[in-house]
Amino acid sequence: MRFPRPRARGSLLALLLGAVLVLAGCGSSAEQSATEPATPASGQFPVTIPTAFGDVTIAQQPKRVVALGWGDAEVALTLGVQPVGAADWLPIGGDGVAPWMPQDKHYTTAPTMLGTLEVSAEQVAALNPDLILDTRASGDKARYDQLAALGVPVLSIPAGGEAYATTWQQQLDMIGKALGRTAEAEQVRNDLDAKFQQAADAHPEFTGKTVAVGAKMATSYGAYVNGGARIEFMERLGFAQSPAVQALAGKDFYITVSPERMDLFNADLTVISPIGIDASQIDSDPLFQAVPSVKAGHVVVLSDKTISQAFASATPLGLSYAIDKVVPMITEALAR
Repeated sequence: MRFPRPRARGSLLALLLGAVLVLAGCGSSAEQSATEPATPASGQFPVTIPTAFGDVTIAQQPKRVVALGWGDAEVALTLGVQPVGAADWLPIGGDGVAPWMPQDKHYTTAPTMLGTLEVSAEQVAALNPDLILDTRASGDKARYDQLAALGVPVLSIPAGGEAYATTWQQQLDMIGKALGRTAEAEQVRNDLDAKFQQAADAHPEFTGKTVAVGAKMATSYGAYVNGGARIEFMERLGFAQSPAVQALAGKDFYITVSPERMDLFNADLTVISPIGIDASQIDSDPLFQAVPSVKAGHVVVLSDKTISQAFASATPLGLSYAIDKVVPMITEALAR
C-alpha cells in the first residue's frame, strides 16, 4: 500500500520543491533497535498540538521518529533527535543530511530512506515508529488517514494550514513540542532571528530596495510572491518585494512569467535559481539578460546547488547557511 500522490496545482509543485528534481525512492534499511534521545526532554509530556486534522496528543517523549515532511528530518536532527526513517526532499542523497548540517547533527545510525511524494505504508510500519512527522506536506486527508491507521500520533500540517505552506517557525515550534525539545527550538529560533538582524544591520544599503526572486525551469520562468520562505528571507534582510510581481499574486506562492513579461524581473535586485537546468541556460538566455537590472549586473544567480538548496530549504540551519553565502553575493551584485 502506498500513500496517494498529493494533488498539486500544475507547476506549483515543481517550484515548491525547488531542487527536488529526482523524487527519492526507498533507501537502505537502518538498524531497528530503539533510538534513545540524546538528552532528556526539555518540554512537558503529555503534550497536545493542534493540526489540520485535529489535536494530536503525544503521551511521552518519542524514541522512534519517522520524518516524512519537507525539512522534518533536518529539524529533528537540529534539535538532537535522530529519525529512524526519513524522506530526502531536496534530494541530498545518502542519509539525507544536507551539507550545511554540522557534524554533531549527523546520524550515528543511518535512517531508512523513504519516498517523498509517495511513501510505502509497509515500510513506515516496519520501522515501529512512536511518532510520525509530516508537518510540511500536502495536507492530503487520504495520506493522513493512512498514516493515522498505523496507530501512531501523526503530526501533520498546522491547523488552518495549506499544502507545503508551513513556515519554518511553525515547523520548528510543532516539532520542538512533539519531541520535548521546546527550549532547544526556542534557542534555534532566537539564533536565526539574531543572525538575520545582524545581516540587515550590517547592510543598511539593502533597506527598501526592491527585489524580484524567481526560478528558471526547462520550459518556463516563475517569480515568487509573498507567503514563501524565499521572499521572507529577502525581506528579513531589508528588501521589499517587487510591487509589480506582487500585484499579480494569486493563491499560489509564485506566478508564471511568460516570455512577454520578462520585465517583471526588473527590480533593484534580481535573484534567480535554476531548477532542473544548468545555470548556463540563464546566462545565455537573451530575454532574461535584456532585463534592465540583469543587464546592469544587479543580479544573483544561485548556480551553486548547495546554496540554491539552502535558500529554498526553509529550515533554520539551511537559512543560516544561506545568509552566510547569499549576502556576500547580494552585496557584490548591488555594487556593480
